[in-house]
Amino acid sequence: MATSGAGAAFDDDVPPPPRSRWQRLRPWLFGTIAVLIGIFIALIAWLTLTAPLGRALEPLKTPSLILTDSDGKPIARRGDYKEAPVEIARLPAHVPQALIAIEDRRFYEHWGIDPRGIVRAMFRNAQAGGVQQGGSTITQQLAKTSFLSAERSIKRKLQEIIIAFWLESRLTKDEILQRYLSSVYFGDGAYGIRAAARTYFDKTPETLSLGEAAMLAGLVQAPSRLAPSRHLDDARARARVVLDQMVETGVITRVQAARTVPASYTPGRRQLPSGSYFADWVLPMARDSVDADYGDITVTTTLDRKLQNLAEAAVKDTLARSRGLDIGQAALVAMRMDGTVVAMVGGTDYKASSFNRATQAQRQPGSSWKLFVYLAALESGMRPGDTVEDSPIVIGDYEPKNDDNRYRGPTSLATAFAASSNVAAVRLAQQLGTQKVIDQARRLGIGGKISTWPAMALGTSPVTLLDMTAAYAAVASGVRPVEPTGLRHGQPGLLKTVRNTVGALTPWPARAPMLELLQSAVRNGTGLEARLPIPSYGKTGTTQNHRDALFIGFAGDLVVGVWVGNDDNSPMNGAVVGGSVPAKLWHRFMLAALEQEGLLKGVVLDDAPTAEIIMPDISMDAIGDLISQAGDAAASAVDEAAAVAEEAGAAAEPPPEPPAGEPR
Repeated sequence: MATSGAGAAFDDDVPPPPRSRWQRLRPWLFGTIAVLIGIFIALIAWLTLTAPLGRALEPLKTPSLILTDSDGKPIARRGDYKEAPVEIARLPAHVPQALIAIEDRRFYEHWGIDPRGIVRAMFRNAQAGGVQQGGSTITQQLAKTSFLSAERSIKRKLQEIIIAFWLESRLTKDEILQRYLSSVYFGDGAYGIRAAARTYFDKTPETLSLGEAAMLAGLVQAPSRLAPSRHLDDARARARVVLDQMVETGVITRVQAARTVPASYTPGRRQLPSGSYFADWVLPMARDSVDADYGDITVTTTLDRKLQNLAEAAVKDTLARSRGLDIGQAALVAMRMDGTVVAMVGGTDYKASSFNRATQAQRQPGSSWKLFVYLAALESGMRPGDTVEDSPIVIGDYEPKNDDNRYRGPTSLATAFAASSNVAAVRLAQQLGTQKVIDQARRLGIGGKISTWPAMALGTSPVTLLDMTAAYAAVASGVRPVEPTGLRHGQPGLLKTVRNTVGALTPWPARAPMLELLQSAVRNGTGLEARLPIPSYGKTGTTQNHRDALFIGFAGDLVVGVWVGNDDNSPMNGAVVGGSVPAKLWHRFMLAALEQEGLLKGVVLDDAPTAEIIMPDISMDAIGDLISQAGDAAASAVDEAAAVAEEAGAAAEPPPEPPAGEPR
């Protein structure tokens, strides 16, 4: 008994036999399968509740836009082209049959994926030594194009399969095919067979011949490589493959295939440039201004084709005359006083470089920035005849110098501005506080970071030429800020009434003397090369080592900014300053533009004195007194006009309220 008991006790201590690998993995495997099934069910539920079944039938998010100039003539087309959806019942039988034969011959038999089709495609591709057929079904392709990204990954493929199952459960085969035909990409920006038929054959899909249907079906595999607009022979060769597949599937006979006339390319949409400096800039505005729709959407811009041609010619001609000065690039932007841009040159050659130096390049504006310094001084109560010390100044380790190495001692603001004295501008900014200069820049629409170092008074903070030109437009119009636009909306031309007037729209006391300073810079200062036979205003700008040179100014109803320099920021020849090549370019364009607009009729083109202010050629040191007198008279006129308007209540439109703290 004891032995037996001991044996029993010993048997109880024997460890159980080791579990097999399957036994160890089974709980983990079942758990994983349960999680995957849960995810699958959750995804199907999510798709059922939220996925838009009609997405393939909707217009594209980036529809085709035709941009026109201000006269309605097309200048560029951009975006994807999609027409209204097709109805399978209205199409010739050979149109869907061609697509099914080459893309998914078992379309009406499978349930979303086709294992036999995958094997057949692999075999055919191996025989051909390349990709002849794809393994994805039409349902899978619809799932990918309508719900997923173009990412190539196992995750995306699994999602595609799940969505394909879901589509098959929710839609009929004809509904799936109709959505696919209405949305698949055929190349040349055409989405859907209606857009493709118009693009390549100038037809509707309801009138496609067998040869045309075969060609379109063949494009789906490689739309860019096979587009008949560029690769007609390749597209025809691919169409023969489609016809052979249609014979093999029995939808046409071999005789029908042999008698099929190869399709010819007959474009149904006018060829237009895809872009230009102006078109690239205005496109985001155009997209924001329209809703998604089928077909081409026309958007009218503010571009004046005649002025654009004059701008391009002026840039080309001026640079041709400036060979040997190490100038690689130039930019010009012209706008009305209300900010509507009428001409834009972003570089010397758009095809060589689409980078827009008028709107994208952040460059130092040099002395053209002094506009804000002197506005701050004038708004603080100073007058053009008030004096500022034009003598060397040292601030810490910073010692600005005048470009001409002349220092006049106590001099008027007018003289300092016309001569573009650097030390006077730095001294003024320090006396006023750089924040007041920054405030002026902000009020006139300058965004971005602005330096607070003393050199900021000389334009060391990068800014675009477009923004600087708009700031000058604010002074020209009397409205702060002016927002540049390339679209015709609102009230274009509203501000034309301010041409050659002072302070017509807003009670802005500093504007009148600022206009006089800007005119003095052209009449007797650094901008002399820009002088026109009608009142003209502007300021030069040159940066350190002659890396940038600018002239920005206005006359008549045009505000124009000009920049020259090099993309790599390398120095130009020392002879290139704002008052040389840029001022000459500005003058050349403005003279042609103003003559084009009839503003020079009856004007002798020899710099005759203007009606606004007679400024004889006198020494720089005498300018201050004359400008001070003219500025005081203009300011008095503004005050009197404002008082009369206030008493009579005659203002057609009340001026905008100035920002808090701004002098009224």
